[in-house]
Amino acid sequence: MNIQIIEREGSPEYAVIPYAEFERLREAAETLDDIQRYDLAMKQLAEGEEETFPAEFVNRFLAGEHALRVWREYRGLTLAALGKGCGVSAAALSQIENDKRKPSAGLLRKLAAALRCDMDDLLSA
Repeated sequence: MNIQIIEREGSPEYAVIPYAEFERLREAAETLDDIQRYDLAMKQLAEGEEETFPAEFVNRFLAGEHALRVWREYRGLTLAALGKGCGVSAAALSQIENDKRKPSAGLLRKLAAALRCDMDDLLSA
């Protein structure tokens, strides 16, 4: 391999390599990054820090269903059960799911905790 070393004040400052070698090294670095990200994701899944979701769950969001309803049903909760856990009535949750009412930040925080998701996940587009 043809490498040119450029010095500054007697110390190596830069290494100039052929472009093909640069491309090979860049691709190898990207592959290593992909492997490290995959390993981290698998570790997080194994330790319960992350979870996967079935296509049906995702498709409901894409179809425009209210995020609160999708999450609530995915977690297997009724309006009454979720409401009881969050200190709000089933009727109030129904109004939120039907876009008749907006939840306060405090209620949104409680809902997210009960549904084990981020607050942002409950905000429908």
